[in-house]
Amino acid sequence: MRKTIYSPQHKAVAACLRRARLDAGLNQSAVAKRLRKPQSYVSRCETGDHRLDVVELQTFARIYKKSLDYFMAPLHSF
Repeated sequence: MRKTIYSPQHKAVAACLRRARLDAGLNQSAVAKRLRKPQSYVSRCETGDHRLDVVELQTFARIYKKSLDYFMAPLHSF
């Protein structure tokens, strides 16, 4: 079984994360500051190198003013 971090579904969620940040008009550094994490953390999340848990995704959703459904929508096509 393949690890989910390499799955198309994981890549789709990561792409939504980046799109949501851009829609919010934020750069990675600004998001990192709100999260109290390094900018590289945000980058790893957006490139799919870090597998988010639901609590982390909820935090991003709150910052970007998006629902969790926004990030799950691409998964319905798989």
